[in-house]
Amino acid sequence: MLSNSEVRFANNLNLIGRNDLGGAPNAGEGIAIKLTKDGRRIMYCAHENPPMCFSVLDVSDPRDPKMVWQLPLPNRRVRGNSLSLCGDILLQAYQVVQPGDSPAGFEVYDVSDAVNPKKIGFFDVSGPHSQGVHFVSFMDGRYAHISTGAPDFEPNNQKDHQFYMIVDMADPTNPTEVGRWWMPGQRKGDDAELPPRHPEPYDFAFRPHHTLVYPERPDRAYIGYIDGGIVQLDISDMSKPKLISRLDYHPPYPGFTHTVMPLFDRGFLVVTDEATGDEGIDWPKRLWMVDNRVETNPVIVSTMPTPEGFDDLHRVGGRIGAHNIHENEPHEAAGKLTNSVIATWFSAGLRIYDIRDPYRPEEIAAFLPHTPKDQRGSRISDIYIDDRGIIYTTDRANGGLYVLEYTGQQPLT
Repeated sequence: MLSNSEVRFANNLNLIGRNDLGGAPNAGEGIAIKLTKDGRRIMYCAHENPPMCFSVLDVSDPRDPKMVWQLPLPNRRVRGNSLSLCGDILLQAYQVVQPGDSPAGFEVYDVSDAVNPKKIGFFDVSGPHSQGVHFVSFMDGRYAHISTGAPDFEPNNQKDHQFYMIVDMADPTNPTEVGRWWMPGQRKGDDAELPPRHPEPYDFAFRPHHTLVYPERPDRAYIGYIDGGIVQLDISDMSKPKLISRLDYHPPYPGFTHTVMPLFDRGFLVVTDEATGDEGIDWPKRLWMVDNRVETNPVIVSTMPTPEGFDDLHRVGGRIGAHNIHENEPHEAAGKLTNSVIATWFSAGLRIYDIRDPYRPEEIAAFLPHTPKDQRGSRISDIYIDDRGIIYTTDRANGGLYVLEYTGQQPLT
């Protein structure tokens, strides 16, 4: 276990490993682990901003994660914030600062040699209206589900520049679009109108963030549509996605629905709203339990408890509120949770919840490191638990990677 001098507080979690990501400690929203034939565990970690795109670490010994490879970004006007792994194929998103910048799209890597990724393809969405791909998900080895712009998609408002697209990866050297969906009124030329925009500083966007499709239900897409709320689509015909339901609870709450994760065995959704405002100006950004047994009528039934000492943490500065959760991706090395949720809260750190009673979630563990140098408040951003129960969490500014061991009595299941 590492020195307590690195930890502001911890409950039922021990810090057992650290890595500064090769001096580029601004981790993004993509973590995946590959099990190699010789028994190693190789992690792929996206970066929030330049200069790096993604890093490869050997986490076979979680107490000593080792950097083994890094990919710099091609220029400083692009970010590689998201990645997704399935088998030997890794997809890496590229989002640019302004329409017309490049590269905009996603790169395809062969990681059969886990520590030496080889670029084999690129899906190009660059153009006069496109800022590229913000998020990519690739769970079944055949279809990528992305939040993207496109050269032929001109939004009415540039904030709304991305939509949901399905991409066929049957030939990973030549990805091809299969279908797309956007909120009616988002694109120029639409007959419909979008809902009223939120007043500043709460006007984030009508566009998708996470676009999740699981092998258990390949005919369903679960989308956090930022100011558009929770979107569920029928994608049984991938060329023509159809809306099943949309639950929008902001206003009165400020927007930015981020992640919508289904618990198929239980008929619930776990939903996060991302905190984006510095000094916590957009609080409350909550983490919700949603009853989805009738998918045409999802109902919010509870919210995770506010972290203890929240007012003091709020005064530290920086973002504070929910962000992301462990997403139960079907990696061989990934843990699957149906009665527990592991979530990141930026300046309030990492929190683990018991959701066996979905109407009364309880916090059972917490971790917050001391604020890294040269930033206001921690920015604990992403989370992954492996099949051994080892927890990996990242800071999106200067903290890099933290490796945690859960010590609570309530099992994480």
